[in-house]
Amino acid sequence: MAGKIYGVGVGPGDPELLTIKAARLIKNAGVIGIPAEHKETCKAYQIAAGAVEEIREKEVVPFPFLMTRDPERLKESHDRLAEKAAGYLDQGRDLVFLTLGDPAVYSTYMYLHRRLTAMGYEAEIVSGVTSFCAAAARLSVSLGDGSTPIHILPGSFPLEEGLSLPGTRVLMKSGKQMGAVKKALVSGEYEVLMAENCGMEGERLIGRAQDIPEDAGYYSLVIVKEKGETGR
Repeated sequence: MAGKIYGVGVGPGDPELLTIKAARLIKNAGVIGIPAEHKETCKAYQIAAGAVEEIREKEVVPFPFLMTRDPERLKESHDRLAEKAAGYLDQGRDLVFLTLGDPAVYSTYMYLHRRLTAMGYEAEIVSGVTSFCAAAARLSVSLGDGSTPIHILPGSFPLEEGLSLPGTRVLMKSGKQMGAVKKALVSGEYEVLMAENCGMEGERLIGRAQDIPEDAGYYSLVIVKEKGETGR
């Protein structure tokens, strides 16, 4: 009987935000999959290890995803990694694949999930605390009140178009273009907050667009509201 793959969200950074279900699955896993070459440099693994000591005794298998915008090379890479995962499932072993935040939000795990379910394997998505919810909590603000819409935007989304949307705009993974983001926010009528490395070592919380560091790292998230919405 084939094993089952679980895409497990480990949350944004604080090991205490790992869910009870995630901890149970990690403890019982036949093998742990990580979206990196080495567990020592994998944020998702380190978060899980901070909450579940048993993970250190598990076999850890790397699933390094290719970083390219070439659709053919991406498809080849994702197909190859799905076949690799299938090899473990065919041994009857359950595979717990770790991912930051929640697997349903801009996660590489979903490329495996879709392929493996199409191949007939059993797969389950296990929710984790999202980075934008954790950041809002650390910044002590609400993402949405009443009928306010919430827009979750990746760094690749056109900045001007994103800022023209009504309600709360959450800019994720904007590190590489933080200079342009800061310039646009400083010149506009916005309430701006930022969390860098939320729940991780080196966490920084920013309460004004003017104070956003242009060298902010990959794990940076900006919350943009209309003037006066934060109550500050």
